[in-house]
Amino acid sequence: MLDVTWNVFRQTGNIETYLLMKELEDDSKQLGEPATSATEGMNDELI
Repeated sequence: MLDVTWNVFRQTGNIETYLLMKELEDDSKQLGEPATSATEGMNDELI
């Protein structure tokens, strides 16, 4: 799910989508689920 929201944010630049992704990340951390690294390599893509 994090990958989907990250891809939508990347394509649209919609800040609400980014905030949703961060909320989903926080929720998965609280539940103890392994976080899918949707933003891994993010800095490389922006360069």
